[in-house]
Amino acid sequence: MNELEFLVGHCLYTTEGRHFTIEDVLKWHTDPKHAGGRGWRKPGYSDVIYLDGSLHNMIPFDQDNMVESWEISNGARGINRRSRHYAYVGGLGKDGNYKDTRTRAQKQSEEVYIRYMILRHPNIKVMGHNQAPNTDKPCPCYDMPTYLRSIGIPGKNIYQH
Repeated sequence: MNELEFLVGHCLYTTEGRHFTIEDVLKWHTDPKHAGGRGWRKPGYSDVIYLDGSLHNMIPFDQDNMVESWEISNGARGINRRSRHYAYVGGLGKDGNYKDTRTRAQKQSEEVYIRYMILRHPNIKVMGHNQAPNTDKPCPCYDMPTYLRSIGIPGKNIYQH
């Protein structure tokens, strides 16, 4: 059991406007590699924000400041035991290039989600997956610190390298 330190934002790398569900994510992450999955024991995110802004939980967590083994998701190697991970459906433009495809509803839900997590965990640091150690991914396909400042998140909650 470790203290919760980070809230990490991700995208699913799905095409703009394409509906994708938590069942799809679960299959994609936990199916065996020979069946097209990643072969993980658990998905990479605790929560997923659909195109309509609805928030769907994949891995329950008890809201305290500790990350117990049953709460761990596989979002970013090296920090999973100290993190919660969420993702929005999208991240790729119709041309297949990386793009911030968040809908207005997704942005509204994300802001509420982030504010709630900070309210529950006042010392949490929010980061994009691309800021996590051991990653070279552009995920979440937007600049998380800039976004956080634009919605008035306190500097103490914005992860900086």
